[in-house]
Amino acid sequence: MGLNEDWLATTVEEILEPELPICDPHHHLWDTGMADSANFRKEQVEPRYLLDELRADLGSGHNVVSTVFIECASMYREDGPAELRPVGETEFVNGVAAMSASGLYGPTRIAAAIIGFADLMLGDGAASVLEAHIAAGGGRFRGIRHAASWDPSPDVRNSHTNPFQDMLADPTFRAGFARLAPLNMSFEGWCYHQQIPEMTALARAFPDTTIILNHFGGPLGVGPYAGKRDECLPQWRRDTEDLAACPNVVAKLGGINMRANGYDWDKRDKAPSSEELAAATRVYYDHCIEHFGPDRCLFESNFPVDKVNCSYPVLWNTFKRIASGCSDSEKAQLFHDTAARVYRIDAA
Repeated sequence: MGLNEDWLATTVEEILEPELPICDPHHHLWDTGMADSANFRKEQVEPRYLLDELRADLGSGHNVVSTVFIECASMYREDGPAELRPVGETEFVNGVAAMSASGLYGPTRIAAAIIGFADLMLGDGAASVLEAHIAAGGGRFRGIRHAASWDPSPDVRNSHTNPFQDMLADPTFRAGFARLAPLNMSFEGWCYHQQIPEMTALARAFPDTTIILNHFGGPLGVGPYAGKRDECLPQWRRDTEDLAACPNVVAKLGGINMRANGYDWDKRDKAPSSEELAAATRVYYDHCIEHFGPDRCLFESNFPVDKVNCSYPVLWNTFKRIASGCSDSEKAQLFHDTAARVYRIDAA
């Protein structure tokens, strides 16, 4: 159970469009006490987020039919070659997915697709790690995330993968990146907003590799960016428009309720409503849907990270409010079909 359940319970809403099928393409599974490599999780409101905790959120009213697991340095192997230890995460999640596929844990197919971590700074050596993930994934492994989110400010926490400045342009990193397309693997593009042009350059250099932009490209609202949302927005708009011109890039819409985004909902006495969340963040959703199109956009929960600021049912109500003006076919793409296509879930 999350550490803020009582606070989240201060806002309870009727589920909007409860029959609408959803693929949640971005969630994590972890146990904080199990990995020194992911100390960032100790600041989360869910120190333990495994199958039971995820099922509690999935069962809160929305029609989530499948999910995608995204790496979070969870359950790495304790020994063996360092570069292969992240394969333990895929082994662990594939076991959870197999439990879910039994049907004994509800109708949602949890972790129908799996995204792991391979250190692309291994260069050509990343190929053997990717192959080990594929072998461990039970037909569910779809790609990797080597997070690039980095900022020079000490007040901004950089990613758990220890990225460095200009990593996406590094020749060794790109040699590792080049190993993805031959194996039909995708790349989760997690960066901060000022790094979006670097992601665009990467996408242009590798047009045959699908890149899934995470969390709108990480609009920051802390450290030197606190109180400067309106000031940063025009450049974010221009940069995401340039990125959207790359046909191999799709955009995840969500992950904007983290502490790093600076909305500080968790400092209020009452949890935010879906109307409040939609009003505060709609500009990001509308812009991406306009420029990427519904066929290249997919709503994401980013749970349990975003749980610090809102509940699962309120979050998906937020998405449904934002998409209220879309056609039925556009809603199908935003909530399910784009994710199922990108992560090849029907092929699992």
